[in-house]
Amino acid sequence: MSTYRDLTLPRALRAGGTPSGSARGTVLRTVGTRERRSHLTAPRVPTVGIDIGGTKVMAGVVDADGNILEKVRTETPDKSKSPKVVEDTIVELVLDLSDRHDVHAVGIGAAGWVDADRARVLFAPHLAWRNEPLRDALQDRLAVPVMVDNDANTAAWAEWRFGAGRGEDHLVMITLGTGIGGAILEDGQVKRGKYGVAGEFGHMQVVPGGHRCPCGNRGCWEQYSSGNALVREARELAAADSPVAHEIIERVKGNVPDITGPLITELAREGDAMCVELLQDIGQWLGVGLANLAAALDPSCFVIGGGVSAADDLLIGPARDAFRRHLTGRGYRPEARIARAQLGPEAGMVGAADLARLVARRFRRANRRRVERYERYGRYAQVLRGATTDRGTRPTQDPQS
Repeated sequence: MSTYRDLTLPRALRAGGTPSGSARGTVLRTVGTRERRSHLTAPRVPTVGIDIGGTKVMAGVVDADGNILEKVRTETPDKSKSPKVVEDTIVELVLDLSDRHDVHAVGIGAAGWVDADRARVLFAPHLAWRNEPLRDALQDRLAVPVMVDNDANTAAWAEWRFGAGRGEDHLVMITLGTGIGGAILEDGQVKRGKYGVAGEFGHMQVVPGGHRCPCGNRGCWEQYSSGNALVREARELAAADSPVAHEIIERVKGNVPDITGPLITELAREGDAMCVELLQDIGQWLGVGLANLAAALDPSCFVIGGGVSAADDLLIGPARDAFRRHLTGRGYRPEARIARAQLGPEAGMVGAADLARLVARRFRRANRRRVERYERYGRYAQVLRGATTDRGTRPTQDPQS
């Protein structure tokens, strides 16, 4: 499956036999808590990135320039199923891609909390992962190095490397989907925090005692600026048979649960006043949260991604206005740039593949050193065998002579 087969040490050689050439190698077990060196020194090899969400698993082969060579996807197994079912799905996708591509490493962007070592998924709201050792479980099955990270971190990395954040040295990414995800990049490194769960901006409290959030608290940011918030407001107006909701009620033929975020965006583009106003409300709350983050982190750029960002200026325009109104020290400080993400729904997959490329470099070097070490051992063993043979064939002197 991988180019590492020829570099790995077969069991027979470790036992003193001859190399078989077909045995799979031992996978490097440790992945650092930060990018060890610049991405510029990473090997220019294809890697697989995987984006795991609540509804789909998307996998793709990505080259060193961020180009997707091939992409496959499938539905996410039901969250009530065991973690192994999800692992099986990941393995099947990787093996499918490896039939047509030279896979050097696998990167995974998971919608959940990942520990600082990028080895365990501590918690995933949409899957049955609780302190799940995902990295080691997959490395045992794939025989290539595996990197696991939060999906917002991988998306931010992709936008910094190939998208809207290129050239920025202090970047914050906000992903607006069902909820709000986030990530921080400084000087070419993802800031994951002491325990790996930095960037959970969606659960900042912006309205004390406000809407109840699934996290258990009230008034979280994502209850006012997310896909869920957008749909909730539209459905409430439609359920109340508000005259401003006439157009959207007709579009769904009175079936309120059929109202979705993409439908609201579509109607807003067509000029529906209610949908335009709802996106403006979501954008204004977005700007308030960005102003709070600017006060804490002072980035040079905010990149807005996720499905809701498809509304573009219907959302980003109001966000910029609210950001300027609420920014601490407004008028006396530089303002961070607010840009829409460029890589779309593939950002998490592309970023995961690119981060895995850094791990592939370490794996290649470790294997090279391992092979060189055993080659030296083999030469030394040959010398010893030669010396033993010489002693065994040397004529002995007759003690009687």
